[in-house]
Amino acid sequence: MSSTHDWAVLQAIFNPTTPFGDVPGLNQVEEVTDDDSGFPSDLLRKVKDLELKGVAAAESGQVEVALGHFNQAIQLLPSRASAYNNRAQAKRLQGDIGGATDDLDRAISLSRGVGLTACQALVQRGLLLRLAKRDDEARADFERAAALGSEFARSQAVTLNPYAALCNNMLAEVVGKLRNPADTTTP
Repeated sequence: MSSTHDWAVLQAIFNPTTPFGDVPGLNQVEEVTDDDSGFPSDLLRKVKDLELKGVAAAESGQVEVALGHFNQAIQLLPSRASAYNNRAQAKRLQGDIGGATDDLDRAISLSRGVGLTACQALVQRGLLLRLAKRDDEARADFERAAALGSEFARSQAVTLNPYAALCNNMLAEVVGKLRNPADTTTP
């Protein structure tokens, strides 16, 4: 049986871009979900159905139809975060980055920054911020999403962290020398 230390060493060898000791999934105790217990169950079922229809429409290229479904879901339960997150994706597909960002901000606010929807919205907003070259803000969103369990966000946060990048480069150099001790071309 492997220990945590064994996994950390293997992680450093096979994935030198992650910080030493960072074993993906190691700290995640349970699956992240949303707490929908405060919503009436019959209305929640309708909203979830509308969201599923919206996602299916967006995936088939019918973005306007998807937006209609998401708008209906928001009208039925305006204080539920998920439909805002989904609508943000449809708006992004239309090229409406400002509208997508507004919906992501709303989803994060309504979710109070916890749960699956918050995690997804933080990742999506982080990606939009990164595209806008607002790396410090993007890294903050990725770090928050990583704390909620997103391995993708964790990798993005590490990539955007200048100190981690420097440490990872030094570690990669050491690992390279260990793998190829006769190679004198590695600085």
